[in-house]
Amino acid sequence: MKLFYGNIENNLVTINDDEQQHIIKVLRMKEGEEIHVTDGKGNLASGKLMIEGKKAGIDVTEIKNNLPEFAPKLHIAIAPTKNIDRIEFFVEKAVEMGVSEISIIITEKTERKNINIDKIRKQSIAASKQSLRFHFPVIHDVAKLSDFLKNTDPEHTFVAHCHENLERVQLNTIPSSDKYIFLIGPEGDFSEKEIGYLSDNKIKAVSLGSQRLRTETAGVFVAAWNYNKMI
Repeated sequence: MKLFYGNIENNLVTINDDEQQHIIKVLRMKEGEEIHVTDGKGNLASGKLMIEGKKAGIDVTEIKNNLPEFAPKLHIAIAPTKNIDRIEFFVEKAVEMGVSEISIIITEKTERKNINIDKIRKQSIAASKQSLRFHFPVIHDVAKLSDFLKNTDPEHTFVAHCHENLERVQLNTIPSSDKYIFLIGPEGDFSEKEIGYLSDNKIKAVSLGSQRLRTETAGVFVAAWNYNKMI
């Protein structure tokens, strides 16, 4: 399936401008080839490629609406790593494994404060197309940990940290649910003050095993744990 991103509204399908350029200049596709377009909101159009000058369109033969979403839903809130390549790696892999939402959170020990969130969103779209997702994940604006918690349901929220002297439950003991929210800390982990603050907000702490995982590895691990529940 050759899947592209665009807009689908009232049976009118428009391919995203960047995607049009990719089709014509990079892929050098030919008019009449079969293509598919998703809006990332659960809708999928199929048809034949139309090319007019530097513009690419689709002669629609079928539109499928409201395709099913992944379940359970997973929202990962993760602190950015000093090396941005690592967080970008996490985003790509988590999206491929069906994560529903990603938040970049700023914590006490976060070293990198400047994040190009638009670039992260573009990478999310690319990973969604690569893995043939028709519901793209939501990539939220960067937020401080305290601000993130203001709109968080503590019943479904967990924090993964490495403080062995503090109470944690095992990941495999978490009750089944239709949604999960996981907080992943920065290099150096959440501070004990932050963990206390999370506990005061009724956020439960979990262990991801006996090994100490890097930030991006912990995020991918949680995404894989949830992906296993989907299949």
